[in-house]
Amino acid sequence: MPRRHLRMTGAADCSLGAALRALRTELDLPGAFPPEALAEAAEGARAPDLSAHEDATDLPFLTIDPPASTDLDQAMHLERRPHGFRVHYAIADIAAYLRPGGALDAEAHRRATTLYFPDDRIPLHPTVLSEGAASLLPGATRPAALWRIDLDGDGLTVAAGVRRALVRSRAKLDYAGVQRRIDAGTAEEPLALLRDIGRLREEQELARGGISLDLPEQEIVQRDGSYGLAYRAPLPAESWNAQLSLLTGMAAARLMADTGTGILRTLPIAPDGAVARLRRSAHALRVDWPHHVPYAEVVRSLDPEKGNHAAFLLECTTLLRGAGYTAFADGELPEPAVHAAVADLYTHCTAPLRRLVDRYASELCLAATAGKGPPEWVREALPALPKEMAEGTRRAGTVERASVDLVEAALLEGRVGELFDAYVVDVEDRDPSAGTVHLREPAIVGRIEGGTAPLPLGERLRVRLTRAGPASKAVLFAPVREETATPAREP
Repeated sequence: MPRRHLRMTGAADCSLGAALRALRTELDLPGAFPPEALAEAAEGARAPDLSAHEDATDLPFLTIDPPASTDLDQAMHLERRPHGFRVHYAIADIAAYLRPGGALDAEAHRRATTLYFPDDRIPLHPTVLSEGAASLLPGATRPAALWRIDLDGDGLTVAAGVRRALVRSRAKLDYAGVQRRIDAGTAEEPLALLRDIGRLREEQELARGGISLDLPEQEIVQRDGSYGLAYRAPLPAESWNAQLSLLTGMAAARLMADTGTGILRTLPIAPDGAVARLRRSAHALRVDWPHHVPYAEVVRSLDPEKGNHAAFLLECTTLLRGAGYTAFADGELPEPAVHAAVADLYTHCTAPLRRLVDRYASELCLAATAGKGPPEWVREALPALPKEMAEGTRRAGTVERASVDLVEAALLEGRVGELFDAYVVDVEDRDPSAGTVHLREPAIVGRIEGGTAPLPLGERLRVRLTRAGPASKAVLFAPVREETATPAREP
């Protein structure tokens, strides 16, 4: 789980943009694609292998993504049926464009994931594919792994399968526009059903004990000729859309488990100590968490529009540490097999343009639906995939943390010495006088050190900014001595 989402809106030409470009140079990241990989991508874009794809272009698919997105992995078409619903979920079929064992495939294994910066990205595949020939762009016929998932009236899955098909998206929609149309009652049924199915799936998630964190997105926004940080709460349409992706990932995991070969996204249950630490953070942030109320119920009660709730949601990601990928074969499911936050078997399969493992999950499910064994190239690659994805995920986490740290340091440039109201959200085990604080305003999380006493985990604290600016690449705070401290403002 990323530390937090960060998006640049209109500040790309300022000094912050230059600092981010310098950061991309400094980190040990994949560079340009090798010429042979680019040649294979160009050839694949010209002549993809469509021999196994049925024609499903009669279904009026649509995509829902951020406005600027061009690497479109998923498209949907939703139907109401006499006793429930049918979800058609098309996943970009990147495998139609590359050769297993070729230069492009090898480069994808080396990268493992697309890397996102606030103002740019380093793609998993050349953009001629990921933002062109393989992307489910509107008005274009594209090869896809097409899922058909039937739900009953309560949103429970009653049947699921996937096949290769040619699909055509009719419209590229964004979340804000979708939300407006659904709220106004002007959305046609295929789109209006997103709310109905999404809410039913949220109820099913609650029933099985699953948790979805509606993490606020941190935006870099221009203010009075300068720029700052603010939180943007996710729209309900974003959560409903995410439920369709979860639905598909759960269906894929079940198919693989039934056939005895696959790769799962797993997460162990958080230890009691981590939950206790989170309770203390909730107390400091004035988040109501009665002792008899389960964690999942508290999360669902949070409003990301409120600053203290947004801060607590970000801290909730600490319970999701330890997620990984586990491959299995010969019917031996891993232990644990379940993803604790999903509260069920789950795999990643809906973002193959941006994540390597999803291509393999699709191939395993296509074979399972057809009643065949997985392709040999999939079997051969399966044992190494968890390690490759772990390295790719680690690299993506490094990029995320370095980007956020740099942005926060740049935004506080010139304010060294100022006092802020903060909350202690983490304390180091080896040095309890150091840890992490979350500022009430602006929306910043930073390291704190330099005190002589242990930090009060889960409590409010007055802190002084001791380091900031792009050159420092991270902010640093120190606790204010008790005799000089002033009470922190209430959230």
